Amino acid sequence: MSVRAGGLLAGSLLAAGALLTTAGPALADDTPTPSPSSSDGSGDGPTEAGTSFRTATGFRPGQEATADASTGDYLYWVFPVDTGQRATVSAKVTLPDSATRKGSATWQVDVYDGLRRHQPCVYGAATRAVSADADTLELRCTLRTVRAWAEPWSNDPLPGSYYVRLTVVNAQEEDLGLPVRVSVGAAVSDRGGAEAVGGGLAVPLTASAALADADGDGSDDEPSAAAVASEPSDGWASGWWSDRWVWTVAGGVLGALAGIGGYSLTRPSRRA
Repeated sequence: MSVRAGGLLAGSLLAAGALLTTAGPALADDTPTPSPSSSDGSGDGPTEAGTSFRTATGFRPGQEATADASTGDYLYWVFPVDTGQRATVSAKVTLPDSATRKGSATWQVDVYDGLRRHQPCVYGAATRAVSADADTLELRCTLRTVRAWAEPWSNDPLPGSYYVRLTVVNAQEEDLGLPVRVSVGAAVSDRGGAEAVGGGLAVPLTASAALADADGDGSDDEPSAAAVASEPSDGWASGWWSDRWVWTVAGGVLGALAGIGGYSLTRPSRRA
């Protein structure tokens, strides 16, 4: 093989390697930690919570939603998760003074997708019991990666609005109604081509679509605050792009270079 062909082959291999290195971090198995400084969130989070799916308060990943409530209330929020993302929901409850409480309590955070199907946690503690002298408790739930589409029989999480419900599931009757301070946040991470699938939904399962279906009047009213906040700040993904395209292109380049190198090594030499 000539010096020129060898140099071309080496340079191309280095370029293809750079592409693969760039795509690699997207496959890292990192679990995000909700933070108010996340780039996806904008401004301060809401300071109240809804009491049902229809009245859920919207927030965006990276924001911290807070609310003053009573022990025993059902509190609802809604936030967006797009194709290829994995969401981690966290909740913190500041409990009443221990002198006013009669016993232990168990709190639980549940997450539902746009079809209001309960989504299980793959990591974290979504239910936690606290003693009568505890001051605070924290809950955390990491969901499965959102898919672009799913079979009708499956329970795969789909892109769209995700509802968070926080409540106490076991408490002394005397403790019901005592004031609590709660905060909820969500963080999302892109999982990359390792989780990519073909196909996609025509329309994400958003809070606005759910409210329209529930009303059944097909009216074009102004969207609710929850509907507006339950959409990503940069819009929904088109569903066709993933870093698998990078791997495909890099693989094609490497295959072509391997063919060129093999030909250069095996071709007969020319004689004068």
